[in-house]
Amino acid sequence: MPSHAKGYDFFAVSSNAMILFRKEGGRKMACNRRRAYRWWLPTLLIADAAVVAMAPSSALAAGLSGDTEECLACHEEVTPGIVEDWRSSRHANTSLADALAKPEIERRVSVAEVTEELMNVVVGCAECHMARAESHPDTFDHAGLDVHTVVSPPDCARCHPVEVEEYSHNLMANAYANLAENPLYGTLVEAVNGVQSWDGERLIQHPSDALTDADSCFSCHGTKVEAGELVERETMLGSMEFPELSGWPNQGVGRINPDGSKGACTACHTRHAFSIEMARKPYTCAQCHKGPDVPVYPVYMVSKHGNIFSSMKEKWDFDAVPWEAGEDFTAPTCATCHISLVTSAGDVVGQRTHRMNDRLPWRLFGLIYAHPHPLSADTTIIRNQAGLPLPTELTGEPASKFLIDSAEQAVREGRMRAVCSACHTGQWIGGHFAKLDHTIETTNAMTATATKMMSTAWETAAAHGLAHQSSLFDEALEQRWSSQWLFYANSTRFASAMGGADYGVFANGRYSMSGKLREMSDWLEFLRVSKEKTTEEIE
Repeated sequence: MPSHAKGYDFFAVSSNAMILFRKEGGRKMACNRRRAYRWWLPTLLIADAAVVAMAPSSALAAGLSGDTEECLACHEEVTPGIVEDWRSSRHANTSLADALAKPEIERRVSVAEVTEELMNVVVGCAECHMARAESHPDTFDHAGLDVHTVVSPPDCARCHPVEVEEYSHNLMANAYANLAENPLYGTLVEAVNGVQSWDGERLIQHPSDALTDADSCFSCHGTKVEAGELVERETMLGSMEFPELSGWPNQGVGRINPDGSKGACTACHTRHAFSIEMARKPYTCAQCHKGPDVPVYPVYMVSKHGNIFSSMKEKWDFDAVPWEAGEDFTAPTCATCHISLVTSAGDVVGQRTHRMNDRLPWRLFGLIYAHPHPLSADTTIIRNQAGLPLPTELTGEPASKFLIDSAEQAVREGRMRAVCSACHTGQWIGGHFAKLDHTIETTNAMTATATKMMSTAWETAAAHGLAHQSSLFDEALEQRWSSQWLFYANSTRFASAMGGADYGVFANGRYSMSGKLREMSDWLEFLRVSKEKTTEEIE
């Protein structure tokens, strides 16, 4: 034992720090990773107050803050996977001073001025989990440090303010409330997630519960995370207190954090590597955009672009900033079209943005009809003329006062065309968008036909629906109707937008739309005949 550790019952050495432990009772715990023995302590002692961290001068030169060194001294033993993930990250190997020294176009941070305490240290545990401690209701005393579990976008904004501000105007940031506070779509959540039972005569639909919702729709949309009372838990270092978090764990795009902020940067930039390479690959988007309601990933993978990605990705540079078309990559991924700073022959063809609809004139999925994007990312304010929380009428006309106009649509399409121009000619691009516009028109027409049939069922009491203040999604005919637009029209539009042809035909595409209309027609006729027979029997 080093002389300066005498008087303590245990000392732990990491690559960056030494933590001294004083035995105050409890049980002995063996730790083989450092060939040391650890005694549990209710208290970690730093210097005279709590724990003493002694870092060699080489560690200081590496740019670790003192608080981060204290975190690592324990966590490289307790959660080594997290620590090693972080060590491989750009955060662990770059200070803000290094980041700001790059030419502006090559920067990965958007902050203009930072405090001295952040400038010359790498981004470690403390720089995120101790940021803005007073703003986090989940802040707690952890070994003498004020730590919070849930890192939120305002914490990231200390280095990435532009990205956080852009994301706040993004539909994704509002995904929790846009679903949870839409009464119409709330009935869809219940129809999908609620347990059903049979009473001997009929099927009973029960309300969904919070845990099922969190494991289902809100896994991607985000949950509402709230901090409760401190609870005691056993750890490798013995018993410790942590705040009880409801709605946790979750990394959905619209998560409501304990500090009231919206979103989770880790939905795309997975902790603790926070890799731009990972965010640029389609597998990241596939976490949520894969099912029949949002078949972006499978459509992309069967497209020509997806084929090139699958075949050639080992030769691409997913880490370059800016991202040069033809040099760093030879076909777009999701990030190329919607987010990344893209250059062609050194000229910027796509500005970096974290408002994912900046290059999108149309909202293609999730709603009954494709329509111009909403003006506000908060879609809970939208009401059509019938008073429903929908961006269109049930007959298809847009609720225009809540949506972008044709001029803004042209601007956004122009941004997307500019990205396409890095590889394609004007004739190719024009032909592509002409097909997409026509697909939007025809799929909306097919949805309108299905909705007319559904409206007939509601009006004739063949189904309950709005006329009876009932759900639009819990009867057999209604589920056929919702599948028409939630699955098949969506799939067809995505296939047109991304060049995944079969998803627009037989793989949940036009064939399914056509067949579902015939099923609805036959089902409606069956209900009509059954009702007539019942009436005759009564008479």
